[in-house]
Amino acid sequence: QVQLVESGGDLVQPGGSLKLSCTASLISFSYFNIGWYRQAPGKERELVASISSAGDTNYVESVKGRFTVSRDNWEKAAYLQMNSLKPEDTAVYYCQAQHIRIAGSKYWGQGTQVTVSS
Repeated sequence: QVQLVESGGDLVQPGGSLKLSCTASLISFSYFNIGWYRQAPGKERELVASISSAGDTNYVESVKGRFTVSRDNWEKAAYLQMNSLKPEDTAVYYCQAQHIRIAGSKYWGQGTQVTVSS
């Protein structure tokens, strides 16, 4: 019924860039807030960037100025542009869609691996 699929993760050298994509099968995609999370080995999953249904964006302090989150409601997709990547950005990145009004409508993708290493 509902499918979120992340793609774009790769092995990249420090200072490099990657663009992650999250495609959704949600009929009412425009009514969902989108969050990008990451989880590194031995660490808890953390929210790194989000974009609301209205287009408002937020970032965790450690990625401000380097990451940019965006969405395309026509394509039912969200993106995370990552520049100036650091080894500490290494993690599995997940996208999440949460309906702005319906509490039970919350979905996760399967994740995509980002590895920043020389």
